[in-house]
Amino acid sequence: MAKILYTKEPLERYLEDAAAGTPTPGGGSVSALVGALATTMASMAANMTVGRPEFKEVEAPLNEMAFDIQRMRKEFLELMHKDMDAYQSVLDTYRLPKSTPEEKSFRSQAIQAALKGAMEVPLHTARLSLNLLEHANKMVDMSNPNLLGDVIVAAVLAKAAFTGGRVNVEVNLSLIKDKDLVKNTQDEILEASKRTQVLWEGVMKKAEKAIAPPKAD
Repeated sequence: MAKILYTKEPLERYLEDAAAGTPTPGGGSVSALVGALATTMASMAANMTVGRPEFKEVEAPLNEMAFDIQRMRKEFLELMHKDMDAYQSVLDTYRLPKSTPEEKSFRSQAIQAALKGAMEVPLHTARLSLNLLEHANKMVDMSNPNLLGDVIVAAVLAKAAFTGGRVNVEVNLSLIKDKDLVKNTQDEILEASKRTQVLWEGVMKKAEKAIAPPKAD
């Protein structure tokens, strides 16, 4: 069966396939799609700020962020498909024959290699999502105040994409036998989770301050 390139298909096709009783698209792929959606709102806020005279002082850094966010969107969409491929590779290795000691050994090694590949994809999603939250945290102060709601939506979705990526990393780590890899990845995810929470709280505090009603005299 020919591989489906969902970025060339109607969104409804992806949603229906994700909801169906099939292994893919799964949570890792959906998390990457959520990350891509997050970039759209961050890009919108940047693009509707750049070029306006009143925001000339922040135009250069916003342009840099807009370029980086556009790059992220392409990567998220690639990860949406890579996650499906990686998970299919894991399924394929579990179907390998295991009748002889040699087959069992080969199968075990193949499973471990596939699990590592499947772990790397959501890890990349988590890393990108954290990077996007870094941008969103800055954009609250820099972008057009009329676009504040869109920056917040970008942050909400980026945090969700990070969480989805993290969970899928942890699921794969629970099956990986390489202790050093597991420890290093767990340490990275833990630190990234702490940073994500700090950035998220920063965005929300800034947003609450910006949209707070004026105090009565």
